[in-house]
Amino acid sequence: MEILNSVREHIALAEKIEAELQQPLAASAGALIACLRTGGKVLLCGNGGSAADAQHFAAELVGRFEVERSGLPAIALTTDTSALTAIGNDYGFEQLFSRQVEALAQPKDLLVGISTSGNSANVYQAMETAKQIGCTTLALIGRDGGRMIAVADHALIVPAERTARIQEMHLLLIHLLCEVVDAAFRDDLESQ
Repeated sequence: MEILNSVREHIALAEKIEAELQQPLAASAGALIACLRTGGKVLLCGNGGSAADAQHFAAELVGRFEVERSGLPAIALTTDTSALTAIGNDYGFEQLFSRQVEALAQPKDLLVGISTSGNSANVYQAMETAKQIGCTTLALIGRDGGRMIAVADHALIVPAERTARIQEMHLLLIHLLCEVVDAAFRDDLESQ
């Protein structure tokens, strides 16, 4: 049955993530916490399902994930339709996110670029612009990582070919990062 095969594929990939991504996940979580503790903000971008993941991640940081803590500064660059359509019309789709990074990012910020292929031109351009500004960059990518690896300070690569499985693991990775952030900032709140 096709559904059972998909479930088995999902479980096998989650086990692979557990085995292979512990160190990159810890480093990514450390960079995220360092950004937020030093007064930086998190900017996020992606296309399609990855845009939804960017918005989800930002909402978990600004609101809360599972525990009470102070709100944390995060902006999904996928949500302002006026900016998106103006930039797309005036500068082209490839500049959709980089123009916003240019306007909003500071050196202490962190840009999260999400792409199942690692080759989304507009996400790549945003990460390149963030690097020029001096931001830390984190890529949530799939397959072999694509060209975004070249501009990522931290990369969480889901080693799969199917977009659906990559997206499922991206959501898992986002939730794992949120758990670590919750723990770090809950502890900060309790120590005040």
